[in-house]
Amino acid sequence: MRVFVTGASGHIGSAVVPDLLQAGHQVVGLARSDSSAAALAAARAEVWRGDLDDLGRLREAAAGADGVIHLAFKHDLMGAGDLAAAAAADFAAIEALASALEGTGKPLVTSSGTLMLAAAGITGRPGTEADAAPGGPRADAENFVIGLAGHGVRSSAVRLPPIVHSSLDHHGFAHILIGIARRSGVSGYVGDGANRWPSVHTLDAARVYRLALEGAPAGSRLHAVADEGIPFRDIAAAIGRGAGVPVASVSAVDARERFAFLGGFVGVDNPSSSEATRTMLGWQPAHPGLLEDLAHGHYFRQG
Repeated sequence: MRVFVTGASGHIGSAVVPDLLQAGHQVVGLARSDSSAAALAAARAEVWRGDLDDLGRLREAAAGADGVIHLAFKHDLMGAGDLAAAAAADFAAIEALASALEGTGKPLVTSSGTLMLAAAGITGRPGTEADAAPGGPRADAENFVIGLAGHGVRSSAVRLPPIVHSSLDHHGFAHILIGIARRSGVSGYVGDGANRWPSVHTLDAARVYRLALEGAPAGSRLHAVADEGIPFRDIAAAIGRGAGVPVASVSAVDARERFAFLGGFVGVDNPSSSEATRTMLGWQPAHPGLLEDLAHGHYFRQG
């Protein structure tokens, strides 16, 4: 299968592209910079120059592919506190990709997040693939993708947990939390820290995308979740050990200042099940969980 991949040289893409190639697929990767293009060429993928705002180039690439995996997202905007703008750009890109695939029966696999379920009020129990948010940032795009099943697209949305971890991760939430702990001198959690965050290893997440491309039914919501829900105080403790700083509870008010754009999320309870995804795709996580990965030490090497 000839697969067009956006975000192909990013964190998740750097695992998805080799997984696709190893499975015998041909990969065409979107590259907006020379360094991204060089990384894709080194991985033996075809380079497609453009960016997320170049909607015409996105449509053209999708039209020439047998399937599309959309991984790119404007994380810089989200990090600057403008999630709405990042989500709007994502939605526009998905609409462009979808317009080239409607009526073809070809697969479109996009990205979403489990945190939207907590924002929709699903707390106190693990969120499932059957749960959906009625709307909001990223939820609007996810719901649009699921609706493409009625327009001749074998669409699926992969929900990622807030922490996708591995040595391939250089800018994700784990690194952000470690950086905050080092700068403030404390690895914090909100209240009693009993709220739970799910996680997954990058290589396990990559396999979900490939399996979704190859066989997920149209209109599938999928959870790339290995650790269903780790108490946030345990995550903070692992970060404290690795960074060599004390661990302490902070108030919800203090968290909003201490954790910047993550302040509204660190106290959220977001356990998430992947039982339906495992059954549907025959997927089983095979790599270390978050706490084991943090204990390996690669997240804390400086230099």
